[in-house]
Amino acid sequence: MKLATSLLFAVILITSHANAATPEQCRFIEARAEREACYQRQEVARAARQKANEARQAEQQKPYEPMSPDDAQLAKAIRGICRGC
Repeated sequence: MKLATSLLFAVILITSHANAATPEQCRFIEARAEREACYQRQEVARAARQKANEARQAEQQKPYEPMSPDDAQLAKAIRGICRGC
């Protein structure tokens, strides 16, 4: 009995997760008002995802720091060294 209950619970979790991951197909909805409401829900979800992506990118550090004048002078000095002579 416990096995059957746990299997049923697992199936419910899997199907609910699969339904949540697939986007809603608005173009197949016949009624215009329902179809437009579907498109509106998708637009709100897309805007939320875009806002989350922008926030995540803003949190990331800049990959390179600007070169300071001392670093530029050192880079010029190193370029003058013959490495393959």
